[in-house]
Amino acid sequence: MSNELICVGSIGGSYGVNGELRIKSFCAVAEDIETYSPLTREDGTGSYTIAIVRAVKGGFVIRMPEISTKEQADAMKGVQLYARRDQLPSLPDDEYYHSDLTGLQVLDTGGATLGTVKSVQNHGAGDLLEVQLPESSATILVPFTLAVIPTVDMDTGRIIADPPDGLF
Repeated sequence: MSNELICVGSIGGSYGVNGELRIKSFCAVAEDIETYSPLTREDGTGSYTIAIVRAVKGGFVIRMPEISTKEQADAMKGVQLYARRDQLPSLPDDEYYHSDLTGLQVLDTGGATLGTVKSVQNHGAGDLLEVQLPESSATILVPFTLAVIPTVDMDTGRIIADPPDGLF
């Protein structure tokens, strides 16, 4: 697990003409992205040390020693930045990294299989588990709240759900 990569931010494009970049942080404390340097691409290539210059709406302006021109910065647009799992802090028992939940089996309170977590999404109102139904490509969004998801058992790789009637 220590070599697992976790997406911590995304480059929005260049900022100005001197090689600065706009970045959106996916960290709980947005400024912490700077402390996880060096960051890489998803395939592990590249090594990017970032320094936050200032906050801007929706993220930060950063500098990278590897980037010194607007053209180089433009070429980085859309690049997602990853940190090694062992660089990130440990979480309390009731908190999880999205990547830890992906792939877990979802069961109802009676033990029947509801599906597998395909992804974790957040559209502003809280986390949603995208659960892929068994033997199907169909998915259902399940609120990731204590009322609906009373148990997450990382040791067995299972989530116990008590979904509202009619959701499944």
